[in-house]
Amino acid sequence: MHLLIDRFIEKLINESTPELPIWNIESIKAGKTPHWNYIDGCMMTSLIELYKETNDSKYINFVLNFIDYYVFDDGTIRGYDINHFNVDDICESRILFDLYQITHNKKYLKAIEYTYTHIKTQPRTKDGNFWHKKIYPNQVWLDGLFMAQPFYTRYETTFNNHQNYDDIINQFKNVRKLMFDEDKKLYYHGYDSTKSIFWADPKTGLSKNFWLRAIGWFVVAIVDVASYMDDDLAKKEFFSPLLKEIIDGLLTYQDQKSKLFYQVVNLQSKQGNYLEASGSALVSYAILKGARLKLLDHAYEKVGLDIFNGITKTYLSEKNGDLNLGGICLVAGLGPEHNTRRDGTFEYYISEPVVENDAKGVGPLIMAYTEVMKVDKNKKD
Repeated sequence: MHLLIDRFIEKLINESTPELPIWNIESIKAGKTPHWNYIDGCMMTSLIELYKETNDSKYINFVLNFIDYYVFDDGTIRGYDINHFNVDDICESRILFDLYQITHNKKYLKAIEYTYTHIKTQPRTKDGNFWHKKIYPNQVWLDGLFMAQPFYTRYETTFNNHQNYDDIINQFKNVRKLMFDEDKKLYYHGYDSTKSIFWADPKTGLSKNFWLRAIGWFVVAIVDVASYMDDDLAKKEFFSPLLKEIIDGLLTYQDQKSKLFYQVVNLQSKQGNYLEASGSALVSYAILKGARLKLLDHAYEKVGLDIFNGITKTYLSEKNGDLNLGGICLVAGLGPEHNTRRDGTFEYYISEPVVENDAKGVGPLIMAYTEVMKVDKNKKD
């Protein structure tokens, strides 16, 4: 299976350029000009981790060539306008720390500072969380924790003497307080602090359903932030129980045959629901990394491996030598006001296109793959 995945990754990088990466299907479909974005960020993050694990120069060379198309010598970034106040745009900047450590090129340091200006100016809800985007005012989406907090944490750890750790932890605490369903043991996709947007419950401000990939982004945010944070007490007393609670909740809804999870997590048997690859890969990665970091008991490692193997068995296919990863929800969101189709209903979530090879599925699978490699190395040692 490892050789198959290696060949699949090789295909993706060989057929991609910074201007037209084959994994960014949203941009291709929309005809967007190249810009700094979280979809490419998922792929770059995964390839950096693959380089660290394999020491194969083809991965770092690809990443450097890709990123250098976007990051200019003065630290500004192609297609990144801070004034959009979009936390998705922060995501790709997390790899700048790695590139600066590897190359010592000052432009990456300047780009880190440019992105941190965004962190300092991002509008917040009354509870203290970052707005998801300027076009989604007063809203918190689970996705946003993954988009902003790993970069924020890396900056605080590396350059700011941990000064804003409390702010980072508080944003997770608010999400737990406001967006977790105590009965179903799952997190809702979105929260509107004004409780006025059309998709929100007027009493709670919450969206209607539990979307797998949103929860996947959230569990990855937990393990990634914990890994970047120099605070063992916070890891032990906050992040570890936070992670265990949601992973245990998710596992009660796991499909026992495939080991995957459904697009709308808790409605497994409802007509139209399907086993979704990207969210399952995010959960696999979070479990494997969580077990390695001792945020979860070692017994969870097998659970993470089973999910990973289930994804590759179910959705990684080869035909005439061509490899593809299927079962990936292209995109799902909530609103804005003029887009009432995105209303958070079950029917909405299953209506979005299901595609192959999008980085929102491929990136998490490669991230999980790097954790599988670590498990295999530990078994050999």
